[in-house]
Formats: sequence, C-alpha cells, structure tokens
Amino acid sequence: MSLVVEKFLYYGSHPVVRSYAGTMLKMDVRKHEPFPQGAKIIAANHPSTTDPFFVAAMARQQTFILIKDILFQVPVLGGYLRRSGHIPVKAGQGQEAMDAALAHLAAGHTIMIFPEGDLSPASGGFLKARTGVARLAIASGAPVIPVGIHLLHERLRTIFSHINGKTSEGRWYFSGPYGITTGSPLRFGGDVEDRDHVRSVADAVMHHIIELSHESQNRLTPAPNMHSAFEVF
Repeated sequence: MSLVVEKFLYYGSHPVVRSYAGTMLKMDVRKHEPFPQGAKIIAANHPSTTDPFFVAAMARQQTFILIKDILFQVPVLGGYLRRSGHIPVKAGQGQEAMDAALAHLAAGHTIMIFPEGDLSPASGGFLKARTGVARLAIASGAPVIPVGIHLLHERLRTIFSHINGKTSEGRWYFSGPYGITTGSPLRFGGDVEDRDHVRSVADAVMHHIIELSHESQNRLTPAPNMHSAFEVF
C-alpha cells in the first residue's frame, strides 16, 4: 500500500471522526506539552474499542496504530485498516508487528500502541503493560508520549462478534464525556536484550499512563459546585 493512498484515507476519514467526536462526545483534552516533531510513540490505556480512533483524531496527524489482527478480519473495517497502513498484531508473530512499527519510526512517522495489549478490565482499572512499548522505545530512540484516557464505564456498549470461528469482544463508546490527558515525552535508552530493563521501562510507561488517566478522571468528575470546561475539537 503506497504512502499516498494511506495519507488519502487518513485525511479523508479524519474529519469524519473529528466531527463525530465533536457532536456525540464531550471531549476534554489536555496536553502537558505540545507533541514533538518527527518520530514518536503514542502509548495509551484502552478502556474502549473506539480509543484508537479518538486518540488518533486528538493527535491531529497521521498515525499508524498497532491493532489486534482479528479486527483486520471484520468486513469493511478490516479493509479500511489495511488500506490505511495500520499494523496487525498476530498471536505468535509479534516480531513482524515490531519490525513494521520500527520501520515507520525510522521514517519519522508516529506510532500508536496500547501497552496493555487488550481492553482494560471492564470494571475499571488497568492491565499490566506488555513489553512491546519498551522494546519500540529502546530500539528506536523515539520518545514515548503517555496518554491517559477516562470515560464513563456505564456508557460502554459491549458487542460480541464471531469472526472465522473466534469470538471477539468489543466495547464501544458512542456518546458521553471522554477525557484525554497527554504527558511530557519520555525517552529511554539501554539494551533492548536486557529483559529486566525492558520490563522496568514498560512499567514506567504504564505508571505515567495511569497517573494521566487519573488526571482525566478528576476533570470528568469535578468537586461539587465546580464546572469542567470541555474542549470540543
């Protein structure tokens, strides 16, 4: 897939997502710092299936997302994901996804990854980070931008899909407050083959994500007699 086609699909779909978010969601976006230019890794928690679209819209730049392979098998959506240049993550073939992401970073592109590797617990909270985000950061030298999302769990709609004999759970967020807080860029060095170091980097990234998610939560649940200003974008 040529980069021209990928850019066309991105700039064609981006206004649709932004329009939907501005109409149906109460987006509250806060950035600790502007995003740096060039290669970067956006790393966020994952309370809903719709997070990749809303976070990419917030980023306001072309972003290549690591997404579980099963979504590429969904009719229509899968075709869009493939033609947009997003990166499938297949069970047992994680290195292929890593190599594709590293190639994008080497070209100066923006990658998005959800370190939990799956949807966050339905009841709230977070999964332990997997090490992919750490390996990408260490191997590429690109900064990690931690992103903390908070939404109203009671507004999530769970939909189970049956694809090629497999059952996939989707948690869709169609309307309601949606808070995003982005942190300062994090840079990591060291040996990507040092498992303890890689584990500590993954944990450090997830720690920042959790703290930023709590910031988003605090804005969406203000103290009595206080008002939260939502940024509709």
